[in-house]
Amino acid sequence: MALSSVFHQFFDHCIGSWSTERTYHYLTQNEVERSHTDFQVSPITDEIKARVLADNAYGEVEDLATLPGFRLAFDTVSEKGEKVSQTLNLLFVTNIETGNILEGDYLRDRAYEEARPIISHFRFDTHTSELLMTTNYTRVVSVDSITLINPSTRIRRILNYLRPPAGQPLEKLGLVGFGVEQKVA
Repeated sequence: MALSSVFHQFFDHCIGSWSTERTYHYLTQNEVERSHTDFQVSPITDEIKARVLADNAYGEVEDLATLPGFRLAFDTVSEKGEKVSQTLNLLFVTNIETGNILEGDYLRDRAYEEARPIISHFRFDTHTSELLMTTNYTRVVSVDSITLINPSTRIRRILNYLRPPAGQPLEKLGLVGFGVEQKVA
């Protein structure tokens, strides 16, 4: 199966309603917290894809219809009762195919950590069905992994590193999150 076909199949399985239980380890505060999130993933139109590109001043991209693009809406409740809701549009533009790996840009019209459009890097392994997304925010670098176990189960891992000075490696973790995501029938 072609790499792009596996990539599109991954996203086809992601469309729908999901429920997740996560555990967050706040290493800088020596605190552990659980949360529950319900979210909905739905495809977006070529018009919305074009708007996500424009919001990020990305430039011209050919054949928008072939790009995976989605609307993500979620509601999270922490064990402390704190609630967070957000809706955003996102788009994946593949730039490199090497072996079983696809890489490119992951664009959002609204970032999770900062309320602004943002371009991140993604890497997708067609053998393991792992999507790895790296975002450079102002204070942290977020490395977010989604591994599709089967069409109704995903494993999520979130590593937020304190942003190092330019040219320095990622070393100091501020947050580690783990979760099991189940598709809701």
